Amino acid sequence: MARIRVPRLSYQDLRGIADAFLRQHHPAGTIPIPIEEVVEFRFGIGITPLPGLHADHEIDGFVSADLSEIFVDLFVFESRPARYRFTLAHEIGHVVLHAEVLKEVRPRSVAEWKRFVANINEKDREWLEWQAYAFAGLILVPTRALAAAYREALRLADENGISLEEHGDMARQYVATRIGKVFAVSATVVEKRLVYDEVWEKRAMT
Repeated sequence: MARIRVPRLSYQDLRGIADAFLRQHHPAGTIPIPIEEVVEFRFGIGITPLPGLHADHEIDGFVSADLSEIFVDLFVFESRPARYRFTLAHEIGHVVLHAEVLKEVRPRSVAEWKRFVANINEKDREWLEWQAYAFAGLILVPTRALAAAYREALRLADENGISLEEHGDMARQYVATRIGKVFAVSATVVEKRLVYDEVWEKRAMT
């Protein structure tokens, strides 16, 4: 297989791309981000649930070779709304960031996509997936809205006698869960955003 060139985009690069994405495709700025509508109506990409996608292939979603359709595990689609939203954001991340890579490879099935991912250089694979993951977090949890939600979550934590300094992981889980409900994402997505933005242990975001 020919060497695929995956762009090396830093987190700050991805933040800039995500901010531009939101300005263009969701200028209203309402929260939670209507990612399903963005995918379908702004990009014209269809969303197709597939039964057994995760059980059979250990993936929640993938994008078609012509970038016209995102396939999502049926169970995730029907029963895991936060995970479904993140799957859509992750796959639209591949479309935005890696369209040239996907067009070059043109996987026509989930089996071909898995074969491509398995055969590319390990570092390229890590970059491919990390970039889509980070981009998904940045568009579902925009920085300015996250700062406001973080302040409010800290206020509620203080009211309930929960301190980041004293209660460690339990306090972080409390804060991340509160924020996750605001953005309709999992606490894990929020935790990653706060780690990448180096926010933990601070009392405010800059």
